Amino acid sequence: MNMFKKVWKEVIGLGLIGLFLYLFFFVDLKDLTFNIPGQWLNVNTIFLSIVLEAIPFLLLGVFASALIQTFVSEDTIKRFLPKNAVGAIIPAAILGVIFPICECAIIPVVRRLIKKGMPLHVGVVLLVGAPILNPIVVLSTYYAFNGNPTILYGRFGLAFFLSIIIGLLMLLLFKNNNQLRWTKNELIGRQEMVEEKPQNKWKTTFYHASDEFFEMGKYFIIGAFVASLFQTFLDRSLLTAIGSHEIFGPAVMMAFAYVLSLCSEADAFVAASFGSTFSTGSLLAFLIYGPMIDLKNTVMLFAYFRVKFVLVFIAVVTVVVFSGILVFQQIVL
Repeated sequence: MNMFKKVWKEVIGLGLIGLFLYLFFFVDLKDLTFNIPGQWLNVNTIFLSIVLEAIPFLLLGVFASALIQTFVSEDTIKRFLPKNAVGAIIPAAILGVIFPICECAIIPVVRRLIKKGMPLHVGVVLLVGAPILNPIVVLSTYYAFNGNPTILYGRFGLAFFLSIIIGLLMLLLFKNNNQLRWTKNELIGRQEMVEEKPQNKWKTTFYHASDEFFEMGKYFIIGAFVASLFQTFLDRSLLTAIGSHEIFGPAVMMAFAYVLSLCSEADAFVAASFGSTFSTGSLLAFLIYGPMIDLKNTVMLFAYFRVKFVLVFIAVVTVVVFSGILVFQQIVL
């Protein structure tokens, strides 16, 4: 019966994805017989752009997660991480430099690492650091701002430093207590893994990747749709009026980054378009806060972590980033 339900869910999922692709790629909404307001056509366009922009990186994230599930054992994690809880934070921040994964795709990777034995606070450092510090984001930021050293070094220097502070605060607040939400299917899967004979590792990897993609994808779609609604109906003229304010400017740009939910590999080009309206500190707030936490990955976090942890995580990231930007403005700018 469980196998029948699983197959039926996958059939429905594939059918919905096929309908989604057909409507967005082969049907011109303007040619439909009923009138659709222009704003809702804009929602359609923005939603599609968010999905197309993020899906490749989401696929990368779930495949990396599946590789970790198949090839990385708990003993490996424990052997390479420093025993000291504080000492493990800096290596985690450095590890973020080599992870070419955006903020939505890093969630399944970090979740898998925590399930394999990585301490919670170390996973948090990777969660907030990797989407900004990876080489793809470095290149996109360099080209978007024509090599502007203040933006370039400010973004990556602050991200590295603030990710360490966030990790330390989460260590103090949660003491590495388990904050994952285990689903019934995952618990059943763990029991089946113990009882089943070893299978081909690559076959197992693709199985885990496809399963996790469908599981993560539904939450990503919900978050992307809500983000497209915010982008369409938010009054942006109000933002430009206060963009240069030393305090309100960064706060507004952080809120803007949250609701826009852009992938970190592309957000620099959006930020650069506001260069004549917002201050450098405001642009840095946008470029640092958005990859750490935004609307669509908030939905994913609530799906896979406990509610209290997610709320505290959002509060810590918000306070640390905002404070860091204010200090940076006073000392550097």
